[in-house]
Amino acid sequence: MPQGGSDFSSSQMQNQARAKALPEGPGVYLFKDVAGHVLYVGKANSLRSRVCSYFTSSTDLGPRKQPMLELVDEIEVIETEGEWDALLLESRLIKDTRPRFNVLLKDDKTYPYLVVTTREEFPAVYVTRVPADHPGARVFGPFTSTGALREAMQLLQQIFRFRTCHLDIKQGDPVNRHFRPCLLHAIDMCTAPCADRITPEEYGRDITRFIRFIGTQRTNVLDELRLEMNTASQEREYEKAASLRDQLSAIEKLSERETRRRGEGAAWQPEVTVFATDPASSLRSLQKVLQLDDPVRCMEAIDIAHLGGRETVGAKVCFIDGRPWRDGYRRYKIRTAANDDYQAMREVVSRRYREAGQGHELYPDVILIDGGRGQLNAALEIFAGLEVQPPRVVALAKQEEVLFIDGIDEPLKLSRHHAGLRLCQAIRDEAHRFAQQYHHLLRSKKISEGTTGA
Repeated sequence: MPQGGSDFSSSQMQNQARAKALPEGPGVYLFKDVAGHVLYVGKANSLRSRVCSYFTSSTDLGPRKQPMLELVDEIEVIETEGEWDALLLESRLIKDTRPRFNVLLKDDKTYPYLVVTTREEFPAVYVTRVPADHPGARVFGPFTSTGALREAMQLLQQIFRFRTCHLDIKQGDPVNRHFRPCLLHAIDMCTAPCADRITPEEYGRDITRFIRFIGTQRTNVLDELRLEMNTASQEREYEKAASLRDQLSAIEKLSERETRRRGEGAAWQPEVTVFATDPASSLRSLQKVLQLDDPVRCMEAIDIAHLGGRETVGAKVCFIDGRPWRDGYRRYKIRTAANDDYQAMREVVSRRYREAGQGHELYPDVILIDGGRGQLNAALEIFAGLEVQPPRVVALAKQEEVLFIDGIDEPLKLSRHHAGLRLCQAIRDEAHRFAQQYHHLLRSKKISEGTTGA
Protein backbone atom coordinates (compact mmCIF):
# COMPACT_ATOMS: atom_id res chain seq x y z
CA MET A 1 0.00 0.00 0.00
CA PRO A 2 1.23 3.54 -0.62
CA GLN A 3 2.45 5.45 2.34
CA GLY A 4 0.87 8.79 3.08
CA GLY A 5 0.77 11.63 5.60
CA SER A 6 2.38 10.69 8.93
CA ASP A 7 3.38 7.26 7.55
CA PHE A 8 6.01 8.97 5.40
CA SER A 9 9.09 8.07 7.49
CA SER A 10 12.05 10.26 8.37
CA SER A 11 14.40 7.96 6.46
CA GLN A 12 12.37 8.44 3.30
CA MET A 13 12.35 12.19 3.84
CA GLN A 14 16.15 12.07 4.05
CA ASN A 15 16.29 10.01 0.85
CA GLN A 16 13.95 12.47 -0.81
CA ALA A 17 16.38 15.28 0.06
CA ARG A 18 19.29 13.23 -1.31
CA ALA A 19 17.36 12.54 -4.52
CA LYS A 20 16.71 16.23 -5.11
CA ALA A 21 20.45 16.85 -5.09
CA LEU A 22 21.17 14.26 -7.80
CA PRO A 23 22.20 15.26 -11.36
CA GLU A 24 19.50 15.65 -13.99
CA GLY A 25 21.26 13.63 -16.71
CA PRO A 26 21.03 9.92 -17.58
CA GLY A 27 22.67 7.19 -15.57
CA VAL A 28 22.27 4.26 -13.21
CA TYR A 29 21.21 4.43 -9.56
CA LEU A 30 21.90 1.91 -6.78
CA PHE A 31 19.92 1.70 -3.53
CA LYS A 32 22.00 0.31 -0.65
CA ASP A 33 21.15 -0.74 2.90
CA VAL A 34 22.95 0.27 6.09
CA ALA A 35 25.53 -2.50 5.58
CA GLY A 36 26.35 -1.28 2.06
CA HIS A 37 24.62 -4.17 0.29
CA VAL A 38 22.97 -3.29 -3.02
CA LEU A 39 19.18 -3.60 -2.77
CA TYR A 40 18.19 -2.45 -6.23
CA VAL A 41 19.74 -1.24 -9.49
CA GLY A 42 17.85 0.88 -12.02
CA LYS A 43 18.48 3.16 -14.99
CA ALA A 44 17.01 6.56 -15.78
CA ASN A 45 16.98 9.24 -18.46
CA SER A 46 16.95 11.76 -15.60
CA LEU A 47 18.47 10.48 -12.36
CA ARG A 48 16.95 13.23 -10.25
CA SER A 49 13.39 12.79 -11.52
CA ARG A 50 13.44 9.00 -11.42
CA VAL A 51 14.93 8.62 -7.93
CA CYS A 52 12.71 11.37 -6.52
CA SER A 53 9.67 9.43 -7.72
CA TYR A 54 10.47 6.64 -5.23
CA PHE A 55 10.39 8.90 -2.18
CA THR A 56 7.00 10.60 -2.27
CA SER A 57 4.00 10.04 -0.01
CA SER A 58 2.00 8.50 -2.87
CA THR A 59 4.61 5.97 -4.03
CA ASP A 60 3.26 2.44 -4.41
CA LEU A 61 5.74 -0.16 -5.66
CA GLY A 62 3.53 -3.13 -4.84
CA PRO A 63 3.87 -5.71 -2.07
CA ARG A 64 7.16 -7.10 -3.35
CA LYS A 65 9.17 -3.88 -3.65
CA GLN A 66 7.47 -1.45 -1.28
CA PRO A 67 9.38 -2.76 1.82
CA MET A 68 12.64 -1.83 0.04
CA LEU A 69 12.07 1.89 0.63
CA GLU A 70 12.48 1.59 4.42
CA LEU A 71 15.78 -0.26 3.94
CA VAL A 72 17.44 2.33 1.68
CA ASP A 73 20.26 4.00 3.61
CA GLU A 74 22.43 5.17 0.71
CA ILE A 75 21.81 6.23 -2.87
CA GLU A 76 24.72 5.87 -5.29
CA VAL A 77 24.54 7.04 -8.88
CA ILE A 78 26.77 6.56 -11.90
CA GLU A 79 26.29 9.15 -14.63
CA THR A 80 26.50 8.02 -18.23
CA GLU A 81 26.79 9.78 -21.58
CA GLY A 82 23.38 8.65 -22.76
CA GLU A 83 20.42 6.30 -22.32
CA TRP A 84 22.11 3.45 -24.18
CA ASP A 85 25.13 3.60 -21.80
CA ALA A 86 22.77 3.42 -18.84
CA LEU A 87 21.00 0.40 -20.33
CA LEU A 88 24.23 -1.58 -20.74
CA LEU A 89 25.64 -0.52 -17.37
CA GLU A 90 22.43 -1.48 -15.57
CA SER A 91 22.64 -4.98 -17.04
CA ARG A 92 26.26 -5.45 -15.96
CA LEU A 93 25.62 -4.16 -12.42
CA ILE A 94 22.59 -6.39 -11.89
CA LYS A 95 24.57 -9.38 -13.07
CA ASP A 96 27.53 -8.51 -10.80
CA THR A 97 25.72 -7.43 -7.61
CA ARG A 98 22.52 -9.54 -7.83
CA PRO A 99 20.31 -7.13 -5.84
CA ARG A 100 17.52 -8.78 -3.85
CA PHE A 101 14.78 -6.45 -5.13
CA ASN A 102 15.50 -6.73 -8.84
CA VAL A 103 12.75 -9.00 -10.18
CA LEU A 104 15.12 -9.98 -13.01
CA LEU A 105 16.87 -12.38 -10.65
CA LYS A 106 13.69 -14.35 -10.08
CA ASP A 107 13.21 -15.41 -13.67
CA ASP A 108 16.12 -14.76 -16.05
CA LYS A 109 14.53 -16.68 -18.92
CA THR A 110 11.81 -14.07 -19.41
CA TYR A 111 14.29 -11.26 -20.04
CA PRO A 112 16.14 -10.36 -23.24
CA TYR A 113 19.77 -10.97 -24.08
CA LEU A 114 21.96 -9.60 -26.83
CA VAL A 115 23.84 -12.23 -28.83
CA VAL A 116 26.54 -11.88 -31.48
CA THR A 117 26.98 -15.03 -33.57
CA THR A 118 30.78 -14.85 -33.66
CA ARG A 119 31.21 -18.35 -35.12
CA GLU A 120 29.72 -17.26 -38.44
CA GLU A 121 31.77 -15.81 -41.28
CA PHE A 122 29.52 -12.74 -41.16
CA PRO A 123 28.26 -12.57 -37.54
CA ALA A 124 24.72 -11.36 -36.91
CA VAL A 125 23.39 -9.47 -33.90
CA TYR A 126 20.10 -10.54 -32.33
CA VAL A 127 17.93 -9.73 -29.34
CA THR A 128 16.64 -13.01 -27.89
CA ARG A 129 15.12 -14.47 -24.76
CA VAL A 130 16.77 -17.85 -25.37
CA PRO A 131 20.52 -17.34 -25.88
CA ALA A 132 21.00 -21.13 -25.85
CA ASP A 133 19.48 -21.13 -29.35
CA HIS A 134 22.76 -19.58 -30.55
CA PRO A 135 25.56 -21.91 -29.36
CA GLY A 136 29.00 -20.35 -29.33
CA ALA A 137 27.64 -16.81 -29.62
CA ARG A 138 28.93 -13.91 -27.54
CA VAL A 139 26.14 -13.16 -25.04
CA PHE A 140 25.42 -9.89 -23.23
CA GLY A 141 22.73 -9.46 -20.58
CA PRO A 142 20.16 -10.19 -19.32
CA PHE A 143 18.55 -6.77 -19.74
CA THR A 144 15.48 -5.45 -17.95
CA SER A 145 13.69 -3.92 -20.95
CA THR A 146 13.23 -5.50 -24.37
CA GLY A 147 12.02 -2.22 -25.85
CA ALA A 148 14.95 -0.21 -24.56
CA LEU A 149 17.41 -2.85 -25.76
CA ARG A 150 15.93 -2.97 -29.26
CA GLU A 151 16.01 0.82 -29.52
CA ALA A 152 19.65 0.87 -28.36
CA MET A 153 20.56 -1.78 -30.93
CA GLN A 154 18.88 0.17 -33.73
CA LEU A 155 20.93 3.19 -32.75
CA LEU A 156 24.19 1.24 -32.63
CA GLN A 157 23.33 -0.41 -35.95
CA GLN A 158 23.47 3.04 -37.53
CA ILE A 159 27.13 3.17 -36.47
CA PHE A 160 28.46 -0.38 -36.84
CA ARG A 161 26.02 -1.49 -39.58
CA PHE A 162 25.85 -5.12 -38.52
CA ARG A 163 23.29 -7.50 -39.98
CA THR A 164 20.24 -8.64 -38.03
CA CYS A 165 18.81 -11.05 -40.62
CA HIS A 166 18.82 -14.86 -40.33
CA LEU A 167 20.36 -15.54 -43.75
CA ASP A 168 23.12 -18.14 -44.05
CA ILE A 169 25.77 -16.00 -45.73
CA LYS A 170 29.03 -17.43 -47.11
CA GLN A 171 31.69 -15.52 -48.97
CA GLY A 172 31.84 -16.49 -52.64
CA ASP A 173 28.37 -18.05 -52.68
CA PRO A 174 27.02 -17.58 -56.26
CA VAL A 175 23.63 -16.62 -54.79
CA ASN A 176 25.18 -13.43 -53.40
CA ARG A 177 25.84 -12.01 -56.86
CA HIS A 178 22.13 -11.84 -57.66
CA PHE A 179 20.77 -11.08 -54.18
CA ARG A 180 19.17 -7.69 -53.61
CA PRO A 181 20.08 -6.22 -50.19
CA CYS A 182 17.26 -5.38 -47.81
CA LEU A 183 16.16 -1.83 -47.06
CA LEU A 184 18.46 -1.57 -44.04
CA HIS A 185 21.32 -1.39 -46.52
CA ALA A 186 19.53 1.35 -48.44
CA ILE A 187 19.35 3.50 -45.31
CA ASP A 188 22.98 2.71 -44.44
CA MET A 189 22.25 0.50 -41.42
CA CYS A 190 23.81 -2.67 -42.87
CA THR A 191 26.86 -3.26 -45.06
CA ALA A 192 25.05 -6.01 -47.03
CA PRO A 193 27.36 -9.04 -46.83
CA CYS A 194 24.41 -10.92 -48.39
CA ALA A 195 25.26 -9.28 -51.72
CA ASP A 196 29.07 -9.33 -51.47
CA ARG A 197 29.18 -5.61 -50.66
CA ILE A 198 31.82 -6.13 -47.94
CA THR A 199 34.60 -8.63 -47.26
CA PRO A 200 34.64 -10.87 -44.16
CA GLU A 201 37.73 -9.00 -42.93
CA GLU A 202 36.11 -5.56 -43.17
CA TYR A 203 32.87 -6.82 -41.68
CA GLY A 204 34.79 -8.56 -38.89
CA ARG A 205 36.48 -5.29 -37.93
CA ASP A 206 33.10 -3.61 -37.51
CA ILE A 207 31.81 -6.48 -35.36
CA THR A 208 34.95 -6.46 -33.23
CA ARG A 209 34.58 -2.74 -32.66
CA PHE A 210 30.93 -3.21 -31.77
CA ILE A 211 31.73 -5.90 -29.18
CA ARG A 212 34.52 -3.82 -27.65
CA PHE A 213 32.33 -0.75 -27.68
CA ILE A 214 29.50 -2.29 -25.67
CA GLY A 215 32.15 -3.87 -23.44
CA THR A 216 33.09 -0.36 -22.19
CA GLN A 217 36.10 0.12 -24.48
CA ARG A 218 34.62 3.25 -26.06
CA THR A 219 37.78 5.37 -25.78
CA ASN A 220 39.96 2.67 -27.35
CA VAL A 221 37.51 2.27 -30.24
CA LEU A 222 37.51 6.01 -30.88
CA ASP A 223 41.32 6.17 -30.88
CA GLU A 224 41.48 3.21 -33.26
CA LEU A 225 38.98 4.79 -35.65
CA ARG A 226 40.88 8.10 -35.70
CA LEU A 227 44.16 6.33 -36.47
CA GLU A 228 42.62 4.19 -39.21
CA MET A 229 40.84 7.22 -40.72
CA ASN A 230 44.05 9.26 -40.85
CA THR A 231 45.96 6.35 -42.38
CA ALA A 232 43.30 5.87 -45.06
CA SER A 233 43.35 9.57 -45.86
CA GLN A 234 47.16 9.62 -46.18
CA GLU A 235 47.00 6.63 -48.51
CA ARG A 236 44.31 8.43 -50.56
CA GLU A 237 41.65 5.85 -49.76
CA TYR A 238 39.14 8.66 -49.50
CA GLU A 239 35.97 6.56 -49.57
CA LYS A 240 37.22 4.43 -46.68
CA ALA A 241 38.33 7.52 -44.78
CA ALA A 242 34.91 9.12 -45.22
CA SER A 243 33.17 5.99 -43.94
CA LEU A 244 35.40 5.90 -40.86
CA ARG A 245 34.83 9.60 -40.31
CA ASP A 246 31.09 9.05 -40.33
CA GLN A 247 31.42 6.23 -37.79
CA LEU A 248 33.60 8.38 -35.59
CA SER A 249 31.20 11.31 -35.77
CA ALA A 250 28.20 9.11 -34.98
CA ILE A 251 29.86 7.68 -31.86
CA GLU A 252 30.85 11.12 -30.61
CA LYS A 253 27.26 12.32 -31.03
CA LEU A 254 25.69 9.24 -29.51
CA SER A 255 24.45 11.09 -26.44
CA GLU A 256 22.44 13.38 -28.75
CA ARG A 257 20.31 10.43 -29.80
CA GLU A 258 16.86 11.97 -30.11
CA THR A 259 18.04 15.17 -31.81
CA ARG A 260 20.15 13.25 -34.30
CA ARG A 261 17.45 10.70 -35.08
CA ARG A 262 14.91 13.42 -35.75
CA GLY A 263 17.41 15.19 -37.98
CA GLU A 264 18.18 12.06 -39.97
CA GLY A 265 14.54 11.05 -40.24
CA ALA A 266 13.53 14.39 -41.71
CA ALA A 267 15.32 13.54 -44.95
CA TRP A 268 12.95 10.68 -45.69
CA GLN A 269 9.61 11.83 -44.27
CA PRO A 270 6.95 12.24 -46.99
CA GLU A 271 3.54 13.89 -46.63
CA VAL A 272 2.16 11.54 -44.01
CA THR A 273 -0.18 12.26 -41.15
CA VAL A 274 1.83 12.12 -37.94
CA PHE A 275 0.15 9.78 -35.47
CA ALA A 276 0.40 10.32 -31.74
CA THR A 277 1.84 6.94 -30.79
CA ASP A 278 5.48 6.05 -30.22
CA PRO A 279 6.68 4.06 -33.28
CA ALA A 280 8.84 1.67 -31.23
CA SER A 281 5.99 0.88 -28.85
CA SER A 282 3.58 0.46 -31.76
CA LEU A 283 5.90 -2.00 -33.50
CA ARG A 284 6.27 -4.06 -30.33
CA SER A 285 2.48 -4.15 -29.93
CA LEU A 286 2.05 -5.22 -33.54
CA GLN A 287 4.68 -7.94 -33.20
CA LYS A 288 2.81 -9.37 -30.22
CA VAL A 289 -0.60 -9.22 -31.92
CA LEU A 290 0.70 -10.90 -35.09
CA GLN A 291 2.65 -13.48 -33.04
CA LEU A 292 5.91 -12.84 -34.86
CA ASP A 293 9.16 -14.21 -33.43
CA ASP A 294 11.32 -11.40 -34.81
CA PRO A 295 10.83 -7.65 -34.28
CA VAL A 296 9.00 -5.69 -36.97
CA ARG A 297 11.46 -3.36 -38.68
CA CYS A 298 10.11 -2.99 -42.22
CA MET A 299 6.46 -2.74 -43.26
CA GLU A 300 4.96 -2.21 -46.70
CA ALA A 301 1.36 -1.37 -47.58
CA ILE A 302 -0.45 -1.72 -50.93
CA ASP A 303 -3.58 0.08 -52.16
CA ILE A 304 -5.52 0.19 -55.44
CA ALA A 305 -7.21 3.33 -56.81
CA HIS A 306 -9.50 3.96 -59.79
CA LEU A 307 -12.73 5.71 -60.76
CA GLY A 308 -15.26 3.43 -62.39
CA GLY A 309 -12.49 1.19 -63.66
CA ARG A 310 -10.65 4.04 -65.39
CA GLU A 311 -7.00 4.87 -64.83
CA THR A 312 -6.59 1.98 -62.38
CA VAL A 313 -3.35 2.24 -60.42
CA GLY A 314 -1.61 0.55 -57.53
CA ALA A 315 0.73 2.03 -54.94
CA LYS A 316 3.17 0.65 -52.40
CA VAL A 317 4.54 2.59 -49.44
CA CYS A 318 7.31 1.55 -47.07
CA PHE A 319 7.86 2.25 -43.37
CA ILE A 320 11.12 1.44 -41.57
CA ASP A 321 11.14 1.35 -37.76
CA GLY A 322 7.68 2.90 -37.77
CA ARG A 323 8.60 5.86 -39.96
CA PRO A 324 7.94 6.37 -43.68
CA TRP A 325 10.83 5.83 -46.09
CA ARG A 326 10.15 7.80 -49.27
CA ASP A 327 12.69 5.98 -51.44
CA GLY A 328 10.71 2.77 -50.87
CA TYR A 329 7.50 4.14 -52.40
CA ARG A 330 6.42 2.70 -55.78
CA ARG A 331 3.58 3.39 -58.25
CA TYR A 332 2.06 0.81 -60.62
CA LYS A 333 -0.09 1.44 -63.68
CA ILE A 334 -2.36 -1.59 -63.84
CA ARG A 335 -2.11 -3.57 -67.09
CA THR A 336 -4.31 -6.63 -66.52
CA ALA A 337 -7.50 -5.25 -64.97
CA ALA A 338 -9.93 -2.39 -65.39
CA ASN A 339 -12.73 -2.48 -62.83
CA ASP A 340 -11.46 -5.46 -60.84
CA ASP A 341 -9.78 -4.58 -57.54
CA TYR A 342 -8.82 -8.19 -56.84
CA GLN A 343 -7.04 -8.69 -60.15
CA ALA A 344 -5.32 -5.32 -59.74
CA MET A 345 -4.10 -6.45 -56.31
CA ARG A 346 -2.80 -9.71 -57.79
CA GLU A 347 -0.86 -7.77 -60.41
CA VAL A 348 0.77 -5.39 -57.93
CA VAL A 349 1.71 -8.18 -55.52
CA SER A 350 3.14 -10.24 -58.38
CA ARG A 351 5.22 -7.37 -59.73
CA ARG A 352 6.47 -6.17 -56.34
CA TYR A 353 7.37 -9.50 -54.69
CA ARG A 354 8.52 -11.62 -57.63
CA GLU A 355 12.19 -11.36 -56.63
CA ALA A 356 11.52 -12.04 -52.93
CA GLY A 357 9.41 -15.05 -53.89
CA GLN A 358 12.38 -16.48 -55.79
CA GLY A 359 14.71 -15.94 -52.82
CA HIS A 360 16.64 -13.07 -54.44
CA GLU A 361 15.75 -10.54 -51.74
CA LEU A 362 14.12 -10.42 -48.30
CA TYR A 363 10.45 -9.72 -47.77
CA PRO A 364 9.39 -6.88 -45.46
CA ASP A 365 8.45 -8.12 -41.99
CA VAL A 366 4.77 -7.27 -42.53
CA ILE A 367 2.85 -6.70 -45.77
CA LEU A 368 -0.35 -4.71 -45.24
CA ILE A 369 -3.15 -4.82 -47.81
CA ASP A 370 -5.69 -2.00 -47.91
CA GLY A 371 -9.01 -3.83 -47.93
CA GLY A 372 -10.84 -6.78 -46.45
CA ARG A 373 -10.86 -10.55 -46.79
CA GLY A 374 -11.27 -10.45 -50.58
CA GLN A 375 -8.22 -8.25 -51.16
CA LEU A 376 -6.18 -10.36 -48.73
CA ASN A 377 -7.15 -13.60 -50.49
CA ALA A 378 -6.23 -12.09 -53.85
CA ALA A 379 -2.75 -11.29 -52.55
CA LEU A 380 -2.39 -14.72 -50.93
CA GLU A 381 -3.20 -16.41 -54.26
CA ILE A 382 -0.05 -14.87 -55.70
CA PHE A 383 2.12 -15.71 -52.69
CA ALA A 384 0.92 -19.33 -52.79
CA GLY A 385 2.55 -19.72 -56.19
CA LEU A 386 5.94 -18.40 -55.03
CA GLU A 387 8.80 -20.52 -53.78
CA VAL A 388 9.51 -18.37 -50.69
CA GLN A 389 6.66 -17.17 -48.46
CA PRO A 390 6.43 -13.80 -46.65
CA PRO A 391 6.57 -13.65 -42.83
CA ARG A 392 3.10 -12.12 -42.41
CA VAL A 393 0.41 -10.67 -44.69
CA VAL A 394 -2.55 -8.77 -43.23
CA ALA A 395 -5.40 -6.62 -44.53
CA LEU A 396 -7.05 -3.68 -42.82
CA ALA A 397 -10.63 -2.84 -43.79
CA LYS A 398 -11.45 0.87 -43.72
CA GLN A 399 -14.94 0.91 -42.24
CA GLU A 400 -14.76 -1.88 -39.67
CA GLU A 401 -11.06 -1.22 -38.89
CA VAL A 402 -10.46 -4.93 -38.24
CA LEU A 403 -7.36 -6.90 -39.20
CA PHE A 404 -7.63 -9.90 -41.51
CA ILE A 405 -4.59 -12.13 -41.02
CA ASP A 406 -3.28 -14.87 -43.29
CA GLY A 407 -4.03 -18.29 -41.84
CA ILE A 408 -6.65 -17.01 -39.35
CA ASP A 409 -10.35 -17.30 -40.24
CA GLU A 410 -11.84 -14.72 -37.90
CA PRO A 411 -10.88 -11.03 -38.26
CA LEU A 412 -9.06 -9.48 -35.31
CA LYS A 413 -10.85 -6.55 -33.70
CA LEU A 414 -8.55 -4.39 -31.58
CA SER A 415 -9.28 -1.40 -29.41
CA ARG A 416 -9.25 1.80 -31.42
CA HIS A 417 -6.55 3.00 -29.03
CA HIS A 418 -4.31 -0.04 -29.67
CA ALA A 419 -0.84 1.21 -30.67
CA GLY A 420 -0.29 -1.54 -33.25
CA LEU A 421 -3.64 -0.84 -34.91
CA ARG A 422 -2.98 2.89 -35.06
CA LEU A 423 0.35 2.25 -36.76
CA CYS A 424 -1.38 0.02 -39.33
CA GLN A 425 -3.98 2.71 -39.90
CA ALA A 426 -1.30 5.34 -40.49
CA ILE A 427 0.51 3.15 -43.02
CA ARG A 428 -2.75 2.13 -44.71
CA ASP A 429 -3.84 5.76 -44.98
CA GLU A 430 -0.48 6.76 -46.43
CA ALA A 431 -0.77 4.02 -49.09
CA HIS A 432 -4.27 5.27 -49.92
CA ARG A 433 -3.05 8.88 -50.21
CA PHE A 434 -0.16 7.87 -52.45
CA ALA A 435 -2.40 5.73 -54.70
CA GLN A 436 -5.00 8.49 -55.02
CA GLN A 437 -2.29 11.01 -55.86
CA TYR A 438 -1.08 8.86 -58.77
CA HIS A 439 -4.64 8.16 -59.94
CA HIS A 440 -5.48 11.87 -60.04
CA LEU A 441 -2.24 12.57 -61.86
CA LEU A 442 -3.12 10.12 -64.64
CA ARG A 443 -6.70 11.42 -64.87
CA SER A 444 -5.48 15.00 -65.13
CA LYS A 445 -3.01 14.00 -67.81
CA LYS A 446 -5.68 12.19 -69.83
CA ILE A 447 -8.11 15.12 -69.55
CA SER A 448 -5.35 17.49 -70.63
CA GLU A 449 -4.48 15.30 -73.64
CA GLY A 450 -8.17 15.08 -74.61
CA THR A 451 -8.59 18.85 -74.45
CA THR A 452 -5.48 19.37 -76.52
CA GLY A 453 -6.64 16.85 -79.10
CA ALA A 454 -10.03 18.58 -79.41
